[in-house]
Amino acid sequence: MNRRYFVMGATGALASTGLKSHLLASANETIRVGVVGVRSQGNQHLKQYAAMKNVEIAAICDIDEGILNTRLNETEKATGKRPQGYWEIRKLLEDKSIDAISIATPNHNHTLQAIWALQAGKHVYCEKPCAHDMFEAQQIVAATKKYGKIVQHGTNSRSGVAVREAVAHMNDGLIGDVYHARGLCYKWRDTILRKPAEAVPAGVHYDQWLGPAPEHPFTQNRFHYNWHWFWDYGNGDFGNQGIHELDKARWGLGVKYPYKVSAIGGHFMFDDDQETPNTMSVSYEFREGGKTKMLTFEVRHWMTNFEDNIHRGSDTGSVGNIFYGSKGYLCVEWYEKYWSVLGKEKQPGPTGNAAGNNWANFIDAVRANDPSLRNAPIEEGAISVALMHLGNISYRVGRTLTFDAEKMECVGDHEANAMFRRKYRAPYVVPEKV
Repeated sequence: MNRRYFVMGATGALASTGLKSHLLASANETIRVGVVGVRSQGNQHLKQYAAMKNVEIAAICDIDEGILNTRLNETEKATGKRPQGYWEIRKLLEDKSIDAISIATPNHNHTLQAIWALQAGKHVYCEKPCAHDMFEAQQIVAATKKYGKIVQHGTNSRSGVAVREAVAHMNDGLIGDVYHARGLCYKWRDTILRKPAEAVPAGVHYDQWLGPAPEHPFTQNRFHYNWHWFWDYGNGDFGNQGIHELDKARWGLGVKYPYKVSAIGGHFMFDDDQETPNTMSVSYEFREGGKTKMLTFEVRHWMTNFEDNIHRGSDTGSVGNIFYGSKGYLCVEWYEKYWSVLGKEKQPGPTGNAAGNNWANFIDAVRANDPSLRNAPIEEGAISVALMHLGNISYRVGRTLTFDAEKMECVGDHEANAMFRRKYRAPYVVPEKV
């Protein structure tokens, strides 16, 4: 990232404060947005778009009609206009007046819904992680290229003004040769207990929720939020909060795909329904440009210390990154703060504390119809998501993987490669040819 790119990105972030970006082709043109999946993170999407000038929330979609009606009422109260309501995304996509779709559904639906939206001629904001497996990470990029629309990944730190400044400093040599990055995801996660199968709640369109995932009896643990901890729908905290920090670590380190990946971990303390690990350590080795670099990532779920005072307000753990170089180290906290420590004497270096707005940056790019304006392009997001999947696959097969980025396969490991693509439940199938 050069200085020109940083200034351009910061300008996009300022759009959220009401300042008009000089990058906009038509500042007065209303962008009509449909938001899909609005219980949790999708509600944040609604709040962001509702606060923007010349952006209209034209439609809301959720498979839970109770949540759908609540969000329709809240949006009407906030904006003075009631959006159209849908429980099936494909019906929403038939509305040709909608310019963009903002997807915040569970992970296992992201890629297919994004491809549907692109095929319908919509720009797409896709929550992280954009793909549920390695195959999908390639398909969402291929669809973006084919249909020529703006696709933004929901790795919000890419629009953080302070984070972008921190990366620019490292590119300019502030801490010397950056050889090691650490991603931290230490969040207090309690047990989810065990929940029995039960009847699907009234107003919930469960077939739509399952989408590509295998058929399974409805349980509360496999539904709202706790779906994160099941392989059919989520990717553990590594693919939940962790993908933000992994993306920043890879970005700051200046690498793409790893040569080796090794993960160990487990599901400790609790006897419950959770399938994904709640504690995990992943190491990546990169061999690019004649240099060897290292990235390590840790997920912790319970009581823990702070790492170099990285924390989230009154939270009980550390969420962020530490970068190590030949002249010092640099810490990034969440998506809005960084500080640096230089030399053997550990002198304080440059610091910053300024957030940004990834949704506003997306709207800027849509309005200008210019993908180069994106701070979080899907092409970069897909690489980071692939790293997350490789870490989870290493954990699941119980061994180190050697990865060939040109062939997009693990060398000589049939079991690992078989996990690159899941089996789809018809008709919810991510196509071979997008």
